[in-house]
Amino acid sequence: MSLKLVVIGGGSSYTPEIIEGIINRAASLPISEITLVDIEEGLDKLTIIGRLSRRMIEKSALNIKLEWTTDRRSALQDADFVSTQIRVGGLNARKLDERIPLKYGYIGQETNGAGGIFKAFRTIPVLMDIASDIHEICPDAWMINFTNPAGIVTEALLKHGKHKKVIGVCNIPYNMKESVSEVLNVPADTVTIEFTGLNHYVFGTKVEVNGTDRLDEVLDALKEGTGDYSPANIVNLGWSRQFLDAFHALPNPYHQYYFQTKEVLKKDTDAYQENGTRAEQVMALESSLFKLYQDEDLNVKPAELEERGGAYYSDVACSLMNSLHNDTGDIQTVNVQNDGTLPFLADDAVIETNCVITKNGAVPLERSVVPASISGLIYSMKHFETLVIDSAVSGCYDTAYLAMMNNPLVQNEKDAKDILDELLNAHKVHLPQFN
Repeated sequence: MSLKLVVIGGGSSYTPEIIEGIINRAASLPISEITLVDIEEGLDKLTIIGRLSRRMIEKSALNIKLEWTTDRRSALQDADFVSTQIRVGGLNARKLDERIPLKYGYIGQETNGAGGIFKAFRTIPVLMDIASDIHEICPDAWMINFTNPAGIVTEALLKHGKHKKVIGVCNIPYNMKESVSEVLNVPADTVTIEFTGLNHYVFGTKVEVNGTDRLDEVLDALKEGTGDYSPANIVNLGWSRQFLDAFHALPNPYHQYYFQTKEVLKKDTDAYQENGTRAEQVMALESSLFKLYQDEDLNVKPAELEERGGAYYSDVACSLMNSLHNDTGDIQTVNVQNDGTLPFLADDAVIETNCVITKNGAVPLERSVVPASISGLIYSMKHFETLVIDSAVSGCYDTAYLAMMNNPLVQNEKDAKDILDELLNAHKVHLPQFN
């Protein structure tokens, strides 16, 4: 049996990682056709990525047909898997998401705070259109979403879109598991972390190695400052003993934005004044990456790609595709509908949790009781996410204002309106639902 993969956002600098992941899994995941898709404005990058991808496949000596196009509907014909890794508005939009909140004294970040809200506003309608095309053209295909904010986007698609074979992925649980294995000096495949919460707001409520509880050892390492699982785009500030003792759970790197807000804001402000926003740094990194990608002697994924904060997203997606195709029944951490897993959330709310992966999809595992120390935080964050989704779909200004007010990184009634209005104006070309 041969399979076809379509990569929406194929001109992304991350695409060589997904090509590498397919090559490495050729024995179990028989992808024989890959089509990279992007918009007309991204054709130059798409062509560079397409040529590098072909060189990688030629080096592997695998019989994989690779093409690239700006005709999405044509590309989707006969697809078995569709991965989505888009950035509506590109890095220039991200720069505005980061700069404008900082101007008002609030954290500017691409998936959290005011910036994260607007990334969702721009992204959800576009991905809804893509999902509609998938449902019409290749209704049996799995849509693997790793476009951020992944949990919010996945919930919007499952609640409001036509296509229901959608699973969201993130690299943070992968990073946390790999780093915990290093802290404990054990192979990563012996480590099981019970993940509880939402995308970019998930806690590790259990850590087991071959069935033995070792959470306290990992927390001790964090207390001593010897444990770190932050991606390239988040500088680890460390955690206090009081915080770790009281919560008795592994925080994830994005929790710094919510529980160390003052310190992160100072760090981001200083970094902005010295080197520009993270978006501007990524622009420089992407420029050097694409120069590297054009080298006709390059036929592997370059190590420099791991300097991007989203490194390993694609590998996580490839693992998920492999398990769906082979009905493996292994456990992976993905974004799926709650269906009673967290009893204090609605069944159709999307959570990030450990699931058994079968040919029929991802089935959440039964889990231990959620600690009271985090259940209220998760509930509050999910309420905020629901407001973001509702306003992204409806274009309702009042709901967008409520989303801004309910975001833990804003919550100031005058500033919320000012930031909302300026971001709406800055991104109006990408926000037709509000116009």
